[in-house]
Amino acid sequence: MTPEPDGRLMAVIRIKGRIGLKPKVKKTLELLMLKRKFHATLVPYKPEIKGMLQVAKDAVTFGEIDEETLKLLLEKRGKTYGDRRINWEETLKKLNMKSIDELCKALLTGKITMKDIPGLKPYFRLTPPSGGFKGSTKKSFKEGGETGYRGREIGKLLRRMV
Repeated sequence: MTPEPDGRLMAVIRIKGRIGLKPKVKKTLELLMLKRKFHATLVPYKPEIKGMLQVAKDAVTFGEIDEETLKLLLEKRGKTYGDRRINWEETLKKLNMKSIDELCKALLTGKITMKDIPGLKPYFRLTPPSGGFKGSTKKSFKEGGETGYRGREIGKLLRRMV
């Protein structure tokens, strides 16, 4: 079982492709909006999400995202429907916020959710990590691999993938 994180927002990255996954894992990944390899999403830490992450732990890696990495992810990989970059000035006006930093703090504390940001896709398309994976994608993070719960270490992987 995964330890209790102190943050409210979890980053989930799909590491494995479509072939060889059990139907229950496929459905869970679909519900988490992780349709392809190297897609990431941000989810609140709730008991029902915890169960979904436990089911998909062999196909994804996840952990608590920090403010700096969240800001980088939103700025570089945040897209609207139609695959266009987000106009942050308009978006921040609609949300009555002054900066992306303020938006990131609100997301991390749970004051707003990803759905509240107008036009933002619920997932982020990432590249394979620069320098490659450090361990096997068949083993859990605790065993020296890449899948499963990795806590605050998710920020390092995300920065290599943005």
